[in-house]
Amino acid sequence: MATCSMNEDSAEINDPGAAPYGNFINYYTFNPPENRLSLIPNTLLQDLSPSGGRTTLILDVGCNSGDLSVAFYKHLVQKPLCGEGSERSNVHLLGFDLDEVLIQQAQQTNPLPDNISFIPLDITTDVNQLHDYLSQHSCSHFHLSLCLAVTMWVHLNHGDSGLLQLLSRLASISQHLLLEAQPWKCYRSAARRLRKLGRSDFEHFKTLKIRGDIAEHAREHLEKHCGMELIQSLGSTAWDRKLLLFRRKVLCSSAAGR
Repeated sequence: MATCSMNEDSAEINDPGAAPYGNFINYYTFNPPENRLSLIPNTLLQDLSPSGGRTTLILDVGCNSGDLSVAFYKHLVQKPLCGEGSERSNVHLLGFDLDEVLIQQAQQTNPLPDNISFIPLDITTDVNQLHDYLSQHSCSHFHLSLCLAVTMWVHLNHGDSGLLQLLSRLASISQHLLLEAQPWKCYRSAARRLRKLGRSDFEHFKTLKIRGDIAEHAREHLEKHCGMELIQSLGSTAWDRKLLLFRRKVLCSSAAGR
């Protein structure tokens, strides 16, 4: 995950290669988890599923070094009161990123290995591991999937079809989807950063037809083609990105999304 904010110079220092897939090192030093968590109620899981007691699975797409994954989990899953059963035992989070170095860092610093897992995965080429994870927990869908500041990198590297495929795949395995799509100005900043460093431009940048209000394009695709509906906007981050919460209109059987 990456940014187009005024901190992009520090991002270049941290990664001279400009991280063309958004896999910046030290990402959370210039976009700490609190920037998003301040917009998310810590009762979100209960609000989405009032009836507790069952296994709840959370997916973090493009988790980078895992800082937000861990902070998000702690933010939503409250410590049990003395004498009560552990709420934490029923909630599991899976984070993945295509950068194996970042995933190794996430695994090494993971404070909750019984409940949080990290795997290297490129969702544009492989979703089998996600289905395997669901099967291991006897679930057909992730209760909540996070896709935060990921869409632009898939879009730039895999074109319009890659972006729509990402949204469709996430919709097929998610009951709820929390989406933060980078605005078009971030695309221009990312392309400018590559050129400034003397690297080739993104292959698809000049040929993209999906432009302008990317969040609105994503909403339209999710609602018209993926059986999801926008149920809430949790506000905008300091970088003027909306956090949009979607829900599947009809939950399918255990074979859904397979």
